[in-house]
Amino acid sequence: MTLLHEQHAVPATPPLLSGWFLALELTGRCQLACAHCYAESGPTGDHGVMSLADWRDLLTDARALGVTRVQFIGGEPTLHPNFEEILRHAIDAGQTVEIFTNLYRVRDTWWDLFARPGVSLATSYYSDRPAEHARITGRPDGHGRTRANIIRAVNLSIPMRASIVEILDGQRVEEARTQLAALGVTRVRVDHLRGIGRGARDRPDVSQLCGRCGQRQFAVSAQGDVTPCVMSRWITAGNLRDRSLAEILTGETWQGAVAQVSRRAGSGCNPGSDSDDCAPASTEVCNPAYDD
Repeated sequence: MTLLHEQHAVPATPPLLSGWFLALELTGRCQLACAHCYAESGPTGDHGVMSLADWRDLLTDARALGVTRVQFIGGEPTLHPNFEEILRHAIDAGQTVEIFTNLYRVRDTWWDLFARPGVSLATSYYSDRPAEHARITGRPDGHGRTRANIIRAVNLSIPMRASIVEILDGQRVEEARTQLAALGVTRVRVDHLRGIGRGARDRPDVSQLCGRCGQRQFAVSAQGDVTPCVMSRWITAGNLRDRSLAEILTGETWQGAVAQVSRRAGSGCNPGSDSDDCAPASTEVCNPAYDD
């Protein structure tokens, strides 16, 4: 018996955002008041207009479109009143989640969530000396709190990375790196101050970016704005209150937003999603390899 027509499997169309990275800027509020904050966040910042339902819908839509990597940032993401619910939703949706937090205050109930498979932490660390760290962050007790929570995360075997941004002349950057290594944090990246947010002398411009904004990554602000990256937050492609995520990322405005970012391959820039202590740091997308 012969078949008149052979059946051939039709390859499935890859999801629109397969392999993409999403940064959620949950809030503009932060306990710290860093003078160089790219997001210009601080104690008087607000949580924006995105509701818990909005964040859940975004995560659900992003997952359906192929996004499997999510980063929570801010401001300080843990200050959002629905932080825990949003995190649980992302975990339940099967996304890997990095929480970029200043580790200033961690509720006891969060440690079990942070220890879940697929969840990791990132933080900024400016110096091995509390006074110098405080000079940058504006909180005299910040260094001790952050250091204690780094130790706890390492002891719980929670994946952890750190970023050191060089702000001050003579800042003890290498000493900070050495101290982090002694604490058990070996994934450390160093960056210089970038002219974005409160670090800008004038208006921000694309010369301060790595050139990869919008390349298989995007960010959503607490106002619902979709941008190519948290570091290019002044370049918006649309708002989720007006259009769906798929409509925004396939539209001409998105293409135009991405085109504004200069392509400077090999620039060595590693901006990323620092949290409330607000400095360019290194994301997995911008810098797939970290110093060991």
